[in-house]
Amino acid sequence: MITSDDLYKVMCAMAPLYFAMLVAYASVKWWKIFTPAQCSGINRFVAVFAVPVLSFHFISQNNPYEMDTRFIAADTLSKVLVLASFSAWTAFFSGSLEWLITLFSVATLPNTLVMGIPLLKAMYGDFTQSLMVQVVVLQCIIWYTLLLFLFEYRAATQLIRDQFPGPTAASIAKIELDGDVISLDGRDPICTESEVDNNGRIRVRIRRSTSSAPDSALSSTIGITPRASNLSNVEIFSINTPGPLHEYHHAGADISFGIGDLAFGYRSASPRLSGYASSDAYSLQPTPRASNFNELDTISVTTATTPVWVKSPISGKVFNKPASPVLSGITEKEISFRECTVTSGAEPPDKKQEATAAATPQEMPNALVMMKLILTVVGRKLCRNPNTYSSILGLLWSLISFKWNVGMPSLVKYSIKIISDAGLGMAMFSLGLFMALQPRIIACGTKMATISMAIRFISGPLVMSAASLAVRLRGARLHAAIVQAALPQGIVPFVFAREYGVHPDILSTGVIFGMLVSLPVTLLYYIILGL
Repeated sequence: MITSDDLYKVMCAMAPLYFAMLVAYASVKWWKIFTPAQCSGINRFVAVFAVPVLSFHFISQNNPYEMDTRFIAADTLSKVLVLASFSAWTAFFSGSLEWLITLFSVATLPNTLVMGIPLLKAMYGDFTQSLMVQVVVLQCIIWYTLLLFLFEYRAATQLIRDQFPGPTAASIAKIELDGDVISLDGRDPICTESEVDNNGRIRVRIRRSTSSAPDSALSSTIGITPRASNLSNVEIFSINTPGPLHEYHHAGADISFGIGDLAFGYRSASPRLSGYASSDAYSLQPTPRASNFNELDTISVTTATTPVWVKSPISGKVFNKPASPVLSGITEKEISFRECTVTSGAEPPDKKQEATAAATPQEMPNALVMMKLILTVVGRKLCRNPNTYSSILGLLWSLISFKWNVGMPSLVKYSIKIISDAGLGMAMFSLGLFMALQPRIIACGTKMATISMAIRFISGPLVMSAASLAVRLRGARLHAAIVQAALPQGIVPFVFAREYGVHPDILSTGVIFGMLVSLPVTLLYYIILGL
Protein backbone atom coordinates (compact mmCIF):
# COMPACT_ATOMS: atom_id res chain seq x y z
CA MET A 1 0.00 0.00 0.00
CA ILE A 2 1.35 3.43 -0.97
CA THR A 3 1.54 5.82 1.97
CA SER A 4 1.76 9.59 2.09
CA ASP A 5 5.42 9.30 3.05
CA ASP A 6 6.09 7.35 -0.15
CA LEU A 7 4.41 10.03 -2.25
CA TYR A 8 6.33 12.75 -0.44
CA LYS A 9 9.59 10.92 -1.15
CA VAL A 10 8.75 10.81 -4.85
CA MET A 11 7.86 14.50 -4.89
CA CYS A 12 11.14 15.35 -3.15
CA ALA A 13 13.01 13.56 -5.94
CA MET A 14 11.05 15.14 -8.81
CA ALA A 15 10.39 18.69 -7.57
CA PRO A 16 14.02 19.87 -8.05
CA LEU A 17 13.98 18.68 -11.67
CA TYR A 18 10.75 20.49 -12.46
CA PHE A 19 12.03 23.55 -10.58
CA ALA A 20 15.05 23.72 -12.90
CA MET A 21 12.74 23.43 -15.91
CA LEU A 22 10.41 26.14 -14.56
CA VAL A 23 13.29 28.55 -13.88
CA ALA A 24 14.57 28.10 -17.44
CA TYR A 25 11.10 28.62 -18.87
CA ALA A 26 10.59 31.81 -16.85
CA SER A 27 14.07 33.10 -17.74
CA VAL A 28 13.15 33.16 -21.43
CA LYS A 29 9.37 33.59 -21.50
CA TRP A 30 8.82 36.13 -18.74
CA TRP A 31 12.10 37.57 -17.49
CA LYS A 32 13.81 37.78 -20.93
CA ILE A 33 17.19 36.89 -19.45
CA PHE A 34 18.38 34.64 -22.28
CA THR A 35 18.25 35.28 -26.00
CA PRO A 36 17.74 32.41 -28.48
CA ALA A 37 21.44 32.49 -29.33
CA GLN A 38 22.37 32.19 -25.66
CA CYS A 39 19.89 29.34 -25.26
CA SER A 40 21.60 27.62 -28.16
CA GLY A 41 24.94 27.88 -26.35
CA ILE A 42 23.48 26.40 -23.16
CA ASN A 43 21.90 23.56 -25.11
CA ARG A 44 25.22 22.94 -26.83
CA PHE A 45 26.98 22.55 -23.49
CA VAL A 46 24.29 20.13 -22.32
CA ALA A 47 24.57 18.10 -25.54
CA VAL A 48 28.35 17.89 -25.76
CA PHE A 49 29.39 17.74 -22.10
CA ALA A 50 26.66 17.43 -19.46
CA VAL A 51 24.54 14.57 -20.83
CA PRO A 52 27.42 12.44 -22.22
CA VAL A 53 29.38 12.76 -18.96
CA LEU A 54 26.22 11.97 -17.00
CA SER A 55 25.72 8.85 -19.12
CA PHE A 56 29.32 7.79 -18.59
CA HIS A 57 28.98 8.34 -14.83
CA PHE A 58 25.94 6.08 -14.48
CA ILE A 59 27.11 3.39 -16.91
CA SER A 60 30.63 3.14 -15.48
CA GLN A 61 29.20 2.56 -11.98
CA ASN A 62 26.82 -0.19 -13.09
CA ASN A 63 27.96 -3.81 -12.80
CA PRO A 64 27.43 -5.40 -16.24
CA TYR A 65 28.00 -8.88 -14.83
CA GLU A 66 24.86 -8.59 -12.71
CA MET A 67 22.45 -7.48 -15.41
CA ASP A 68 18.81 -8.40 -14.89
CA THR A 69 18.21 -10.58 -17.94
CA ARG A 70 14.46 -10.81 -17.46
CA PHE A 71 14.06 -7.05 -17.15
CA ILE A 72 16.17 -6.53 -20.27
CA ALA A 73 14.23 -9.26 -22.07
CA ALA A 74 10.91 -7.59 -21.16
CA ASP A 75 12.11 -4.20 -22.40
CA THR A 76 13.50 -5.69 -25.62
CA LEU A 77 10.41 -7.81 -26.26
CA SER A 78 8.09 -4.83 -25.85
CA LYS A 79 10.04 -2.82 -28.42
CA VAL A 80 10.20 -5.75 -30.83
CA LEU A 81 6.44 -6.30 -30.54
CA VAL A 82 5.71 -2.64 -31.27
CA LEU A 83 8.14 -2.54 -34.19
CA ALA A 84 6.77 -5.78 -35.66
CA SER A 85 3.17 -4.57 -35.33
CA PHE A 86 3.84 -1.26 -37.06
CA SER A 87 5.97 -2.98 -39.72
CA ALA A 88 3.09 -5.34 -40.51
CA TRP A 89 0.74 -2.37 -40.71
CA THR A 90 3.14 -0.65 -43.10
CA ALA A 91 3.53 -3.73 -45.28
CA PHE A 92 -0.06 -4.96 -45.50
CA PHE A 93 -2.22 -1.88 -44.93
CA SER A 94 -0.40 0.74 -47.03
CA GLY A 95 1.18 2.45 -44.05
CA SER A 96 4.15 4.74 -44.50
CA LEU A 97 7.68 4.42 -43.19
CA GLU A 98 7.38 7.92 -41.71
CA TRP A 99 4.48 6.88 -39.48
CA LEU A 100 6.22 3.64 -38.53
CA ILE A 101 9.23 5.62 -37.29
CA THR A 102 7.11 8.19 -35.47
CA LEU A 103 4.80 5.72 -33.75
CA PHE A 104 7.71 3.48 -32.74
CA SER A 105 9.49 6.49 -31.21
CA VAL A 106 6.41 7.64 -29.33
CA ALA A 107 5.50 4.21 -27.99
CA THR A 108 8.88 2.80 -26.92
CA LEU A 109 11.58 5.46 -26.40
CA PRO A 110 11.06 7.40 -23.15
CA ASN A 111 13.35 9.83 -21.35
CA THR A 112 14.92 7.16 -19.15
CA LEU A 113 18.23 8.83 -18.29
CA VAL A 114 16.95 12.17 -17.04
CA MET A 115 13.53 11.25 -15.64
CA GLY A 116 13.64 7.49 -15.12
CA ILE A 117 16.60 7.13 -12.76
CA PRO A 118 15.54 9.64 -10.07
CA LEU A 119 11.83 8.78 -10.31
CA LEU A 120 12.15 4.98 -10.12
CA LYS A 121 14.82 5.23 -7.44
CA ALA A 122 12.46 7.25 -5.25
CA MET A 123 9.54 4.88 -5.90
CA TYR A 124 11.09 1.43 -5.62
CA GLY A 125 14.57 1.80 -4.18
CA ASP A 126 18.21 1.91 -5.19
CA PHE A 127 18.12 -1.34 -7.17
CA THR A 128 16.11 0.37 -9.93
CA GLN A 129 19.06 2.63 -10.78
CA SER A 130 20.91 -0.39 -12.16
CA LEU A 131 17.83 -1.41 -14.15
CA MET A 132 17.44 2.06 -15.66
CA VAL A 133 21.13 2.23 -16.56
CA GLN A 134 20.81 -1.08 -18.39
CA VAL A 135 17.88 0.34 -20.36
CA VAL A 136 19.89 3.49 -21.14
CA VAL A 137 22.81 1.43 -22.48
CA LEU A 138 20.51 -0.53 -24.79
CA GLN A 139 18.80 2.66 -25.96
CA CYS A 140 22.05 4.42 -26.82
CA ILE A 141 23.82 1.48 -28.45
CA ILE A 142 20.97 -0.47 -30.08
CA TRP A 143 17.65 1.35 -30.32
CA TYR A 144 18.89 4.83 -31.22
CA THR A 145 21.18 3.25 -33.81
CA LEU A 146 18.21 1.35 -35.25
CA LEU A 147 16.18 4.55 -35.29
CA LEU A 148 19.00 6.35 -37.08
CA PHE A 149 19.18 3.49 -39.59
CA LEU A 150 15.46 3.85 -40.35
CA PHE A 151 15.78 7.61 -40.83
CA GLU A 152 18.76 7.24 -43.16
CA TYR A 153 17.00 4.46 -45.09
CA ARG A 154 14.05 6.77 -45.62
CA ALA A 155 16.35 9.61 -46.72
CA ALA A 156 18.26 7.34 -49.11
CA THR A 157 15.13 5.93 -50.74
CA GLN A 158 13.73 9.44 -51.11
CA LEU A 159 16.96 10.58 -52.75
CA ILE A 160 16.83 7.65 -55.19
CA ARG A 161 13.18 8.33 -56.05
CA ASP A 162 13.86 12.02 -56.64
CA GLN A 163 16.98 11.68 -58.76
CA PHE A 164 16.46 8.27 -60.46
CA PRO A 165 12.70 7.82 -60.88
CA GLY A 166 11.13 4.71 -62.33
CA PRO A 167 13.23 1.73 -63.43
CA THR A 168 16.45 3.78 -63.78
CA ALA A 169 17.52 3.15 -60.18
CA ALA A 170 17.71 -0.61 -60.75
CA SER A 171 20.78 -0.03 -62.97
CA ILE A 172 22.78 1.60 -60.16
CA ALA A 173 25.75 -0.68 -59.46
CA LYS A 174 27.74 1.52 -57.08
CA ILE A 175 27.13 4.57 -54.91
CA GLU A 176 30.20 6.50 -53.76
CA LEU A 177 29.92 8.87 -50.82
CA ASP A 178 32.40 11.72 -50.38
CA GLY A 179 34.12 11.90 -47.02
CA ASP A 180 32.50 15.20 -46.05
CA VAL A 181 28.94 13.91 -46.56
CA ILE A 182 27.83 13.00 -43.05
CA SER A 183 24.16 12.32 -43.67
CA LEU A 184 21.42 12.27 -46.29
CA ASP A 185 19.02 14.13 -43.99
CA GLY A 186 18.87 17.21 -46.25
CA ARG A 187 20.40 19.66 -43.77
CA ASP A 188 23.38 20.09 -46.08
CA PRO A 189 22.99 20.54 -49.84
CA ILE A 190 24.24 17.52 -51.74
CA CYS A 191 24.74 16.77 -55.42
CA THR A 192 24.63 13.47 -57.27
CA GLU A 193 26.90 12.82 -60.25
CA SER A 194 26.24 9.75 -62.38
CA GLU A 195 28.23 7.85 -64.99
CA VAL A 196 27.02 5.04 -67.27
CA ASP A 197 29.43 2.31 -68.39
CA ASN A 198 29.24 0.24 -71.57
CA ASN A 199 27.03 -2.35 -69.88
CA GLY A 200 24.43 0.23 -68.90
CA ARG A 201 25.33 0.16 -65.22
CA ILE A 202 25.25 3.47 -63.38
CA ARG A 203 27.84 4.65 -60.89
CA VAL A 204 26.67 7.45 -58.62
CA ARG A 205 28.76 9.85 -56.60
CA ILE A 206 27.16 11.83 -53.77
CA ARG A 207 28.97 14.96 -52.63
CA ARG A 208 28.30 18.21 -50.85
CA SER A 209 27.55 20.95 -53.32
CA THR A 210 29.65 23.50 -51.42
CA SER A 211 32.83 21.43 -51.53
CA SER A 212 34.61 18.73 -53.47
CA ALA A 213 33.77 20.31 -56.80
CA PRO A 214 34.54 18.11 -59.83
CA ASP A 215 37.81 18.66 -61.63
CA SER A 216 36.41 20.34 -64.69
CA ALA A 217 36.20 23.76 -66.26
CA LEU A 218 32.49 23.39 -65.87
CA SER A 219 31.52 24.76 -62.50
CA SER A 220 29.25 23.22 -59.91
CA THR A 221 25.53 23.01 -60.20
CA ILE A 222 22.79 25.26 -58.96
CA GLY A 223 19.48 23.52 -58.45
CA ILE A 224 16.47 22.91 -56.31
CA THR A 225 15.86 19.69 -54.40
CA PRO A 226 12.36 18.36 -54.00
CA ARG A 227 13.14 17.05 -50.52
CA ALA A 228 11.66 18.92 -47.61
CA SER A 229 14.02 21.34 -45.93
CA ASN A 230 14.28 21.42 -42.18
CA LEU A 231 15.33 25.09 -42.27
CA SER A 232 11.76 26.29 -42.74
CA ASN A 233 11.12 26.58 -46.48
CA VAL A 234 14.27 28.06 -47.96
CA GLU A 235 17.99 27.38 -47.71
CA ILE A 236 20.24 29.82 -49.54
CA PHE A 237 23.79 28.98 -50.56
CA SER A 238 26.04 31.18 -52.70
CA ILE A 239 28.54 29.53 -55.02
CA ASN A 240 31.34 31.17 -56.94
CA THR A 241 30.76 30.34 -60.59
CA PRO A 242 33.67 31.76 -62.60
CA GLY A 243 32.97 30.14 -65.96
CA PRO A 244 30.18 30.78 -68.44
CA LEU A 245 29.18 27.11 -68.60
CA HIS A 246 27.11 25.37 -65.95
CA GLU A 247 27.00 21.63 -65.48
CA TYR A 248 23.45 20.51 -64.95
CA HIS A 249 22.74 17.91 -62.26
CA HIS A 250 19.19 16.90 -61.52
CA ALA A 251 20.27 16.27 -57.94
CA GLY A 252 21.88 19.65 -57.41
CA ALA A 253 21.10 21.26 -54.10
CA ASP A 254 22.95 24.55 -53.87
CA ILE A 255 19.62 26.27 -53.44
CA SER A 256 17.06 23.97 -51.86
CA PHE A 257 13.41 24.79 -51.43
CA GLY A 258 11.03 22.78 -49.30
CA ILE A 259 8.54 22.28 -52.15
CA GLY A 260 9.20 22.19 -55.87
CA ASP A 261 10.95 20.22 -58.55
CA LEU A 262 12.77 22.91 -60.50
CA ALA A 263 16.41 23.11 -61.53
CA PHE A 264 18.22 25.86 -63.32
CA GLY A 265 21.71 27.32 -63.67
CA TYR A 266 22.79 30.91 -63.29
CA ARG A 267 25.80 33.06 -62.60
CA SER A 268 26.20 33.88 -58.94
CA ALA A 269 27.22 37.42 -58.08
CA SER A 270 28.60 36.44 -54.69
CA PRO A 271 31.98 34.71 -54.53
CA ARG A 272 31.60 33.52 -50.95
CA LEU A 273 30.65 30.04 -49.88
CA SER A 274 27.95 29.43 -47.38
CA GLY A 275 29.26 28.79 -43.89
CA TYR A 276 26.43 26.54 -42.88
CA ALA A 277 28.00 23.39 -41.47
CA SER A 278 26.55 19.97 -41.00
CA SER A 279 24.51 19.21 -37.93
CA ASP A 280 25.53 17.02 -35.03
CA ALA A 281 23.82 13.69 -34.73
CA TYR A 282 21.18 13.58 -32.02
CA SER A 283 22.98 16.26 -30.06
CA LEU A 284 20.10 16.85 -27.66
CA GLN A 285 20.00 20.51 -28.57
CA PRO A 286 16.35 21.55 -28.77
CA THR A 287 17.04 24.90 -30.43
CA PRO A 288 18.73 25.37 -33.80
CA ARG A 289 22.13 26.96 -33.79
CA ALA A 290 22.55 30.40 -35.26
CA SER A 291 23.13 30.46 -38.99
CA ASN A 292 26.31 31.91 -40.44
CA PHE A 293 24.46 33.78 -43.14
CA ASN A 294 22.02 36.63 -42.89
CA GLU A 295 18.28 36.25 -42.56
CA LEU A 296 17.87 37.80 -46.02
CA ASP A 297 20.17 37.24 -48.94
CA THR A 298 20.04 39.21 -52.18
CA ILE A 299 20.68 37.01 -55.18
CA SER A 300 21.63 38.51 -58.51
CA VAL A 301 20.32 36.43 -61.39
CA THR A 302 20.91 36.80 -65.09
CA THR A 303 18.11 38.44 -67.02
CA ALA A 304 15.55 36.58 -69.08
CA THR A 305 17.38 37.36 -72.32
CA THR A 306 20.64 35.77 -71.18
CA PRO A 307 21.03 32.15 -72.36
CA VAL A 308 22.36 29.48 -70.02
CA TRP A 309 24.80 26.83 -71.20
CA VAL A 310 23.97 23.45 -69.69
CA LYS A 311 25.85 20.16 -69.75
CA SER A 312 24.15 16.79 -69.32
CA PRO A 313 25.93 14.57 -66.73
CA ILE A 314 25.08 11.39 -68.69
CA SER A 315 25.75 12.21 -72.33
CA GLY A 316 28.31 14.94 -71.73
CA LYS A 317 26.74 17.12 -74.41
CA VAL A 318 26.62 20.89 -73.92
CA PHE A 319 23.55 22.66 -75.17
CA ASN A 320 22.09 26.15 -75.05
CA LYS A 321 19.20 26.26 -72.58
CA PRO A 322 16.93 29.30 -72.92
CA ALA A 323 16.38 31.34 -69.81
CA SER A 324 13.62 29.95 -67.65
CA PRO A 325 10.50 32.06 -67.22
CA VAL A 326 11.01 31.63 -63.51
CA LEU A 327 14.02 33.95 -63.77
CA SER A 328 12.38 36.74 -65.72
CA GLY A 329 11.94 39.89 -63.72
CA ILE A 330 13.93 38.64 -60.70
CA THR A 331 17.20 40.48 -61.12
CA GLU A 332 17.52 41.33 -57.43
CA LYS A 333 14.97 39.41 -55.44
CA GLU A 334 15.20 39.18 -51.68
CA ILE A 335 14.35 35.71 -50.49
CA SER A 336 13.37 35.36 -46.86
CA PHE A 337 15.11 32.67 -44.83
CA ARG A 338 11.81 31.91 -43.13
CA GLU A 339 9.36 32.12 -46.00
CA CYS A 340 9.05 30.63 -49.44
CA THR A 341 6.91 32.47 -51.96
CA VAL A 342 5.92 31.33 -55.44
CA THR A 343 7.42 33.65 -58.03
CA SER A 344 4.97 35.12 -60.50
CA GLY A 345 5.48 33.65 -63.93
CA ALA A 346 6.27 30.14 -62.68
CA GLU A 347 4.11 27.63 -64.50
CA PRO A 348 2.47 24.79 -62.58
CA PRO A 349 3.74 21.29 -63.36
CA ASP A 350 1.99 19.34 -66.06
CA LYS A 351 -0.68 17.11 -64.52
CA LYS A 352 -0.19 14.49 -67.23
CA GLN A 353 3.51 14.26 -66.42
CA GLU A 354 2.72 13.92 -62.72
CA ALA A 355 0.20 11.16 -63.43
CA THR A 356 2.68 9.33 -65.66
CA ALA A 357 5.40 9.55 -63.01
CA ALA A 358 3.03 8.30 -60.34
CA ALA A 359 1.97 5.35 -62.51
CA THR A 360 5.56 4.29 -63.26
CA PRO A 361 6.71 1.69 -60.72
CA GLN A 362 9.72 2.81 -58.71
CA GLU A 363 12.62 0.39 -58.58
CA MET A 364 15.54 0.53 -56.16
CA PRO A 365 19.23 -0.38 -56.44
CA ASN A 366 20.58 -3.71 -55.28
CA ALA A 367 20.04 -4.36 -51.56
CA LEU A 368 23.80 -4.58 -50.93
CA VAL A 369 24.34 -1.19 -52.57
CA MET A 370 21.67 0.43 -50.41
CA MET A 371 22.90 -1.33 -47.27
CA LYS A 372 26.46 -0.14 -47.82
CA LEU A 373 25.28 3.44 -48.36
CA ILE A 374 23.08 3.48 -45.25
CA LEU A 375 25.64 1.81 -42.99
CA THR A 376 28.26 4.31 -44.14
CA VAL A 377 26.22 7.38 -43.24
CA VAL A 378 24.98 5.80 -39.99
CA GLY A 379 28.55 5.05 -38.97
CA ARG A 380 29.64 8.59 -39.75
CA LYS A 381 26.83 10.09 -37.68
CA LEU A 382 27.54 7.79 -34.75
CA CYS A 383 31.20 8.77 -34.85
CA ARG A 384 30.18 12.42 -34.47
CA ASN A 385 27.89 11.78 -31.51
CA PRO A 386 29.36 12.28 -28.00
CA ASN A 387 26.81 9.91 -26.45
CA THR A 388 28.17 7.05 -28.54
CA TYR A 389 31.62 7.46 -27.02
CA SER A 390 30.33 8.02 -23.49
CA SER A 391 28.16 4.89 -23.59
CA ILE A 392 30.84 2.63 -25.08
CA LEU A 393 33.63 3.97 -22.85
CA GLY A 394 31.42 3.70 -19.77
CA LEU A 395 30.54 0.10 -20.65
CA LEU A 396 34.19 -0.81 -21.31
CA TRP A 397 35.32 0.73 -18.03
CA SER A 398 32.60 -1.06 -16.07
CA LEU A 399 33.63 -4.38 -17.65
CA ILE A 400 37.24 -3.79 -16.60
CA SER A 401 36.44 -2.32 -13.20
CA PHE A 402 34.07 -5.04 -11.99
CA LYS A 403 36.08 -7.86 -13.59
CA TRP A 404 39.40 -7.08 -11.93
CA ASN A 405 38.14 -4.84 -9.12
CA VAL A 406 39.97 -1.79 -10.46
CA GLY A 407 38.96 1.60 -9.10
CA MET A 408 38.95 4.78 -11.13
CA PRO A 409 41.76 7.19 -10.18
CA SER A 410 40.49 9.90 -7.83
CA LEU A 411 41.72 12.66 -10.13
CA VAL A 412 39.60 11.34 -13.01
CA LYS A 413 36.69 10.31 -10.80
CA TYR A 414 36.12 13.73 -9.26
CA SER A 415 36.72 15.53 -12.55
CA ILE A 416 33.88 13.52 -14.07
CA LYS A 417 31.71 13.87 -10.97
CA ILE A 418 31.75 17.68 -10.97
CA ILE A 419 30.24 17.75 -14.47
CA SER A 420 27.91 14.78 -14.03
CA ASP A 421 26.45 16.33 -10.86
CA ALA A 422 25.21 19.20 -13.01
CA GLY A 423 23.95 16.89 -15.74
CA LEU A 424 20.41 16.24 -14.50
CA GLY A 425 19.74 19.85 -13.58
CA MET A 426 21.19 21.21 -16.81
CA ALA A 427 19.25 18.68 -18.89
CA MET A 428 15.99 19.82 -17.29
CA PHE A 429 17.07 23.45 -17.64
CA SER A 430 17.64 22.83 -21.35
CA LEU A 431 14.14 21.36 -21.63
CA GLY A 432 12.72 24.49 -20.02
CA LEU A 433 14.54 26.68 -22.54
CA PHE A 434 13.19 24.57 -25.36
CA MET A 435 9.62 24.86 -24.05
CA ALA A 436 9.91 28.64 -23.74
CA LEU A 437 11.18 29.06 -27.30
CA GLN A 438 8.26 27.19 -28.85
CA PRO A 439 5.30 29.25 -30.09
CA ARG A 440 2.83 26.58 -28.93
CA ILE A 441 2.97 23.76 -26.39
CA ILE A 442 0.70 21.62 -28.58
CA ALA A 443 2.22 22.03 -32.03
CA CYS A 444 0.52 19.12 -33.79
CA GLY A 445 -3.11 19.91 -32.97
CA THR A 446 -5.35 18.68 -30.19
CA LYS A 447 -6.46 15.47 -31.93
CA MET A 448 -2.99 14.28 -32.82
CA ALA A 449 -1.67 15.29 -29.39
CA THR A 450 -4.38 13.20 -27.73
CA ILE A 451 -3.52 10.18 -29.88
CA SER A 452 0.20 10.50 -29.22
CA MET A 453 -0.34 10.90 -25.47
CA ALA A 454 -2.57 7.82 -25.46
CA ILE A 455 0.13 5.84 -27.25
CA ARG A 456 2.83 7.17 -24.93
CA PHE A 457 1.08 6.76 -21.56
CA ILE A 458 -1.45 3.96 -22.18
CA SER A 459 -0.37 1.73 -25.08
CA GLY A 460 3.31 1.77 -24.10
CA PRO A 461 2.72 0.56 -20.50
CA LEU A 462 0.19 -2.02 -21.71
CA VAL A 463 2.66 -3.54 -24.17
CA MET A 464 5.36 -3.48 -21.50
CA SER A 465 3.00 -5.24 -19.08
CA ALA A 466 2.31 -7.99 -21.60
CA ALA A 467 6.01 -8.40 -22.42
CA SER A 468 6.96 -8.46 -18.72
CA LEU A 469 4.37 -11.10 -17.91
CA ALA A 470 5.52 -13.14 -20.92
CA VAL A 471 9.07 -13.35 -19.50
CA ARG A 472 7.69 -13.95 -15.97
CA LEU A 473 8.78 -10.66 -14.48
CA ARG A 474 7.17 -10.20 -11.08
CA GLY A 475 7.05 -7.94 -8.03
CA ALA A 476 8.76 -4.56 -7.83
CA ARG A 477 10.65 -5.16 -11.07
CA LEU A 478 7.35 -5.59 -12.93
CA HIS A 479 6.04 -2.35 -11.42
CA ALA A 480 9.27 -0.54 -12.30
CA ALA A 481 9.07 -1.77 -15.90
CA ILE A 482 5.50 -0.49 -16.28
CA VAL A 483 6.24 2.92 -14.73
CA GLN A 484 9.38 3.23 -16.86
CA ALA A 485 7.24 2.72 -19.97
CA ALA A 486 5.05 5.65 -18.86
CA LEU A 487 7.90 8.16 -18.70
CA PRO A 488 7.72 11.24 -20.97
CA GLN A 489 8.95 11.25 -24.56
CA GLY A 490 12.71 11.02 -25.06
CA ILE A 491 14.67 13.94 -26.47
CA VAL A 492 16.76 12.01 -29.00
CA PRO A 493 13.81 10.85 -31.16
CA PHE A 494 12.61 14.45 -31.38
CA VAL A 495 16.05 15.68 -32.49
CA PHE A 496 16.09 12.96 -35.17
CA ALA A 497 12.58 13.86 -36.28
CA ARG A 498 13.55 17.53 -36.63
CA GLU A 499 16.74 16.78 -38.54
CA TYR A 500 15.02 14.47 -41.02
CA GLY A 501 11.72 16.35 -41.21
CA VAL A 502 9.55 13.42 -40.08
CA HIS A 503 6.64 14.67 -37.93
CA PRO A 504 8.72 16.91 -35.65
CA ASP A 505 5.54 18.61 -34.42
CA ILE A 506 4.28 15.34 -32.93
CA LEU A 507 7.57 14.59 -31.18
CA SER A 508 7.85 18.19 -29.99
CA THR A 509 4.42 17.95 -28.41
CA GLY A 510 5.41 14.64 -26.86
CA VAL A 511 8.46 16.20 -25.24
CA ILE A 512 6.79 19.39 -23.98
CA PHE A 513 3.28 18.28 -23.09
CA GLY A 514 4.55 14.87 -22.00
CA MET A 515 6.80 16.49 -19.40
CA LEU A 516 3.81 18.31 -17.94
CA VAL A 517 1.50 15.29 -17.68
CA SER A 518 4.06 12.56 -16.96
CA LEU A 519 4.38 13.22 -13.23
CA PRO A 520 0.66 12.80 -12.41
CA VAL A 521 0.43 9.85 -14.81
CA THR A 522 3.40 8.01 -13.30
CA LEU A 523 2.11 8.75 -9.80
CA LEU A 524 -1.24 7.27 -10.82
CA TYR A 525 0.47 4.11 -12.09
CA TYR A 526 2.52 4.01 -8.88
CA ILE A 527 -0.61 4.17 -6.73
CA ILE A 528 -2.58 1.63 -8.80
CA LEU A 529 0.29 -0.87 -8.88
CA GLY A 530 0.77 -0.47 -5.13
CA LEU A 531 -2.81 -1.44 -4.28
